[in-house]
Amino acid sequence: MAFNVLTTNAVDLQQLLEENKITSAHIVEEYLAQIDRYEPVLNALISPAPRDKVLKLAKARDEERQKGQVRGPIHGIPIVLKDSFVTASELGMSTTAGSYAFLGAKASKNGAITQRLIDSGLIILGKANMTEFAGMKMTMMMPGWSAHGGQTLSPYVGRIEDNEKILGHSAPGGSSTGPAVAVAAGFSPLAMATETIGSIVTPSTRAGLYALKPTTGVQDTTGLYTMTEFFDSPGPMAKSAADVRVLSEILLGRLFNSPQLSSWEGLSVGFLDPKIWSMSPEFCTQFGGTAEQMVDEYEQTVSALRNGGCPLRYPVHCKDPSVLPNTILPIAYWDFKNVCIPKFIRSLHECSVTSVADIVMFNKENSEKALPAPFVEQNDLEGAMNTTEGKEQIDEMKQDLRRAARDIVDDLFDKEKINILAAPGDSPLCVHASAAGYPVATAPIGQLRYNDRPFGLCLVARADEEETLLRFMDLYEDVAKPRPVPKF
Repeated sequence: MAFNVLTTNAVDLQQLLEENKITSAHIVEEYLAQIDRYEPVLNALISPAPRDKVLKLAKARDEERQKGQVRGPIHGIPIVLKDSFVTASELGMSTTAGSYAFLGAKASKNGAITQRLIDSGLIILGKANMTEFAGMKMTMMMPGWSAHGGQTLSPYVGRIEDNEKILGHSAPGGSSTGPAVAVAAGFSPLAMATETIGSIVTPSTRAGLYALKPTTGVQDTTGLYTMTEFFDSPGPMAKSAADVRVLSEILLGRLFNSPQLSSWEGLSVGFLDPKIWSMSPEFCTQFGGTAEQMVDEYEQTVSALRNGGCPLRYPVHCKDPSVLPNTILPIAYWDFKNVCIPKFIRSLHECSVTSVADIVMFNKENSEKALPAPFVEQNDLEGAMNTTEGKEQIDEMKQDLRRAARDIVDDLFDKEKINILAAPGDSPLCVHASAAGYPVATAPIGQLRYNDRPFGLCLVARADEEETLLRFMDLYEDVAKPRPVPKF
């Protein structure tokens, strides 16, 4: 049975599998054909899985289904993983975090989340490109670019405009660009990404996707490259709220089948003013009508939700992230050098570098490949290498930053009697969420008339309130316009 790789979601595919109308092998072949068609242009995958291995796996999942051995609610469905998730070398894919320094590294076993996905019956189609080290290499490096993987492009926009700013309208946005593009372009119905600050939010809203960054620290990140332990959290991207919910259940090990799933009861959303909560001109130049269109469609979305029965307040007012302690960079540098790179290296049983200093030296010695124009610097890597703060000093910074961010957001939740705070995806709300360690979700709004780039909503709830966000996304999907599909 034929299906549309650009619009069919994982839950729909699962239904077809259960009704014996399709096989996992056929599903995989359809996605591989789409990858063959458009991957040479979009460059979303840094390490595709070997075709013979993937088809063999799909057939094995089909055989398990025939015997009644279904591993989970999305058994036999394909997924793409950001190149930060460690995959055992026997699967035939590398794990490099986008860096040449890790090319050739080997892993004897899968990372904890990778293994959890495999145990649930998912089939990994490949590793997706990412901003190298999730951006911890060079300030103002184009998102979706890595020395090893090159530049990923948006399936909606195509070529990045000359002299584009890093979050300009033709930029694909955020370090998880590869996974977002892979889902939007029909390479896979599902993807796993990670976010430090905005790394899931920005690329998923620019690919018209639903996504979730769960509460920081609730998942086992063994065998996962993260930039920091303080800000980072891995999460799913998909074309529907239902897909995000099912994948979140697997990741977090709990069911989100609240009896109120189809009711607004207990939800209350505060929407920030899009004229205030917008992208700084330093990061994105607005062209004729782009800013106005995003405000108009944001306000139309608020009206549609209100008419659809969503309890909401608009506009609510929140302090800007500029009031937070200015400690994001020192925390990131320290975590990267002292926690995250050592942990990542330990998850590999064979690796040519042992520290941040080794990576910096490797890049200098192999500058032609590792530091090609125009991204010839590694000032953030050097900043992390040279960080001298002690653990106690950093722990104090972390506590102060988390407290400050939670005070701001919690005060707003309490004062406005809301349990979700919403803003445009192109806004700094994700800074508050990351500093607070709170879960963030995205939902699509529309597409710019200027160049077809999608834009969407960023949604924040309190710690461990993923279900609140998932319920909103489910209900939102019924009220909102259909998500934008790229026109190839």
